[in-house]
Amino acid sequence: MTDVLLPLAVVVPIVAATLPLALGLRYDRVGWPIAAVGTTAVAGIAAAIAAEVVVNGPFDHALGGFLPPVGIELVADRLSVAVLLLVAAVSVATLAFARVAGPRGNPFYSAYLLLVGGLVGMTLTGDLFNLFVFLEITGLTTYALIASDRSGASAYASLKYLVVGTVGASLYLLGVGYVFLATGTLNMIAVQEQIVAQAGYGDPLVRASYAFIVTGLALKIAIFPVHSWQPDAYQRAPDSVTTIVAALVSTASAYALIRVTYTVFTVEFLAANEGIATALLVVSTVSIVAGSALAAMQSNLKRMFAYSSVAQFGMIGAAVALANETALLGGIVHLIGHGVMKFGLFLGIGLLALGYGTREFADLASAARAAPYTSGAIAVLGLALVGIPPSIGFLGKWYIGVGAVDAGLDGGGAVGIAVAAAIFVSTLFTLSYVARLLERFYFAGAGLPGDHGEVPGGGGDGAADATATDGGRAGDDAATDGGESSPAKTADGLPAPVEGAPRSSLVPDRVPTAPLLALGLAALATVALGFGGFALAEWFGPFLTEAFA
Repeated sequence: MTDVLLPLAVVVPIVAATLPLALGLRYDRVGWPIAAVGTTAVAGIAAAIAAEVVVNGPFDHALGGFLPPVGIELVADRLSVAVLLLVAAVSVATLAFARVAGPRGNPFYSAYLLLVGGLVGMTLTGDLFNLFVFLEITGLTTYALIASDRSGASAYASLKYLVVGTVGASLYLLGVGYVFLATGTLNMIAVQEQIVAQAGYGDPLVRASYAFIVTGLALKIAIFPVHSWQPDAYQRAPDSVTTIVAALVSTASAYALIRVTYTVFTVEFLAANEGIATALLVVSTVSIVAGSALAAMQSNLKRMFAYSSVAQFGMIGAAVALANETALLGGIVHLIGHGVMKFGLFLGIGLLALGYGTREFADLASAARAAPYTSGAIAVLGLALVGIPPSIGFLGKWYIGVGAVDAGLDGGGAVGIAVAAAIFVSTLFTLSYVARLLERFYFAGAGLPGDHGEVPGGGGDGAADATATDGGRAGDDAATDGGESSPAKTADGLPAPVEGAPRSSLVPDRVPTAPLLALGLAALATVALGFGGFALAEWFGPFLTEAFA
């Protein structure tokens, strides 16, 4: 009966998503409690699924009793469970922030729960077409959530993402159609078997299907040069929306890329089609460097870390294309670590905006004196993003880099070495903008009249085009864009708290207790996971063994 947990994990948030709208006809503020109960239930189910996988190994559930390859299958293994636990933890923790930062309308929480259901479905499905369905559920709800503060800037960002996301989903669906023509099935394991038994790795339909699927997922992941929707979407969305979207949406799509490549097409397909693998490797390598370079040029924190994600997902794409066990382990570890780090970073940025009214470098001089705990957690997460050991950021980059060098030495030639070099260059860029952030937090000259900390090369998309915001605290009518250009300062030059900003009675930071606790736990998790190299290798070992058997 434990296999029933799999459909429950998908059904619970989707069914719960209908309740805020239905009960909202009578109750104005019923959305948050329903979302809290729904996401907590998903977290409990995810924990039970993880326990079952640990004790008894992978298991599956055939929906409606129709067995594959005809029926739709949900599958839990160690890879999907790791992503599922990340989805559950982030969705619960983000709600603690959304409660104080907004938006607060019942439609927002319905969309939020539907997003969680789509992400869970993407993680657990064992069917290529079903993956498309959940990919679309995730995409449609993300478009709505990005525009949920009703400002013109967020509506434009949402429309931009809608256009790009629709193209990506269409390309993915076209690839699935080619798979069906080549194999006659859509079940992931059945497709793998049919490719080996009938079609062959050189079949034009099989090659075309993989190319279309990967291109579609690349648009969803935001790999350079098809990344342009991501900076606008992250910057213009309400802070609570950016927090969950940055941590999970592209992460789920990158998970889909790993799953499709190694469970459906297999490593033998990459070996037999070096041109396709090399193309993915080259694009990912360019994404690593370009994303980091663009991030270093930004003055708005949300936009900076959005471009950072372009680089980080480039590393994961490279790990997939390198097609060796060490690199893939690094890609998976970095996938989970990046989700934790970006959740914490965007939550920290949102808390600073909530309490001090800004997301700009120029207005955060000596922020660590005004908000020491929030700034300290952001500093830890930023250093983890650089890859400073011990952190999960270092662990993922290390495995990918070693895998790239191994690929170069084993006949991968200059491309494998180029990936390792790109990771090194990206790390230097990341260090530059994280160091710049820490300098503003801890060493900038607070108290100097007129000190707004101009950042060389950082004008770009920051304060010049920012509009008024209250971080979404006023509900659905709030306008958010990236912070005021010149927030108030205290007499000694520190960022002044926003009037009426919530605060904790435990710390001097003008931020609420629950999301601050979640931020602290995210910072601790990045360090704790950094010590888990052997444990993570053992955890993902069965999937890697199966992929490279």
